Amino acid sequence: MMEKLSRRAFLASLPVLAAQTERPNILLMLGDNWAWPHCGVGGDTVVKTPAFDKLAQEGIHFTHAFSPNPSCSPSRSWMLTGQETHRLGAAANLYGPLSACIPTYVSLLEKAGYFVGYAGKGWAPGTAANGGYAENPAGKQFDSFDAFLKARPKGKPFCFWFGSHDPHVPWTTGEQYRAGINISAIRVPPHLPDHPVIREDIRNYYAEVQNFDTECGELVGAVDRAGELDRTIVVMTGDNGWQMPRGLAGCYDLGVRVPLAIRYPKAFRAGMKHEGFVTLGDLCPTFLEAAGVSIPKEVTAKSLLHPPQRDAVFVERERHANVRRDNLTYPVRGVRTRDFLYLRNLEPERWPAGDPEHVWAVGEYGDIDESPSKRLLMQDPKSRFFAWSFGKRPAEELYDLRQDPGQTRNVAGEARMAKTKAALSARVDQWMRETGDPRAKGPTDFWDKAPYSGPRGRQGKKK
Repeated sequence: MMEKLSRRAFLASLPVLAAQTERPNILLMLGDNWAWPHCGVGGDTVVKTPAFDKLAQEGIHFTHAFSPNPSCSPSRSWMLTGQETHRLGAAANLYGPLSACIPTYVSLLEKAGYFVGYAGKGWAPGTAANGGYAENPAGKQFDSFDAFLKARPKGKPFCFWFGSHDPHVPWTTGEQYRAGINISAIRVPPHLPDHPVIREDIRNYYAEVQNFDTECGELVGAVDRAGELDRTIVVMTGDNGWQMPRGLAGCYDLGVRVPLAIRYPKAFRAGMKHEGFVTLGDLCPTFLEAAGVSIPKEVTAKSLLHPPQRDAVFVERERHANVRRDNLTYPVRGVRTRDFLYLRNLEPERWPAGDPEHVWAVGEYGDIDESPSKRLLMQDPKSRFFAWSFGKRPAEELYDLRQDPGQTRNVAGEARMAKTKAALSARVDQWMRETGDPRAKGPTDFWDKAPYSGPRGRQGKKK
């Protein structure tokens, strides 16, 4: 059973890291659009994630981990740099370039003597060369983890990024798991109708989650067989939320909250649970500190070797796909506390899920990727389910998570919530100022005009 600790007991329980005479290996295993709580230790009784659950049981389980920008390449940029995406220029946009001038944990570890590389989906989607990179920001590409280990020079610590393509749409892999998933036991979130099409999509998504979990188990097994498991920081997480409507590209929990477990016996005792707020950006200073590498002053995230005791996490987004006329973004800033989610929609006259017609990428309402569930919801534009996913939103949204964990009742306009809304709004303003958000100074069209390198047309395969 997981051990829940107070702050003092938690810090006292952490083993003191030895002097870095033997620098740890790093194995990052990243799911593509894997949302909380879709894992066994997260309380989901339908999907089976034995590899993730084992890592959580042998290490530390972070129950409130967030990808503050719910879009693939911005999320990965945040993870690589440890900086909020509004600090990264055009990299705050999907398909926006990440500048090679910005330090990343991969580049810093390589300079410090680490053997670095990736397989699968690295920093993506986007064109690395547009940011001045000769290769992917995740490192040199390898066909597999085995190929990477064979190429590794003897005695060198490694830093490896495994980017699965699961559970990204279309949900077509993991067929061997599909029949064993109890479709009638699936819990449908309240913003979606309980319909056979919805349940079938979730089952197909779960099958890919299980496929990803199996892949991760195989990688951990390879490290174990090499006799290096206990000197390896093993991380398993997702880059952002799932691709069901109101998930990916949305700042609601199913777009930004992700599973996260880390196994590293030198820092975390087995069975630990941390319920404070952490972000994927915290992985950057974590890896650098563990390796004995100086953390750049630009990094705003915090090392998880001494888990931060945050009472909130800030969320944001800019342009996801090119799905609005003139390539416009849909900017959001917000804060998620234990009890509330406050979102500020800075251009509420725009369509949050993209324009109703096909503009350039994906299709109509293109910030929601294609799926049978999306097509089902589009059949009834007058339904509340359509409004939750596709409809325009007010300038402010506020959800009381104590009564509305599914985040479907906006109480921002209720008089009883005025003080709460004002306090949360002030926190967002302060965060924007302190982190150098260009939007703290007022409206800007920078992200509208930033280049987009994504393909034209409708989505037809995994990116």
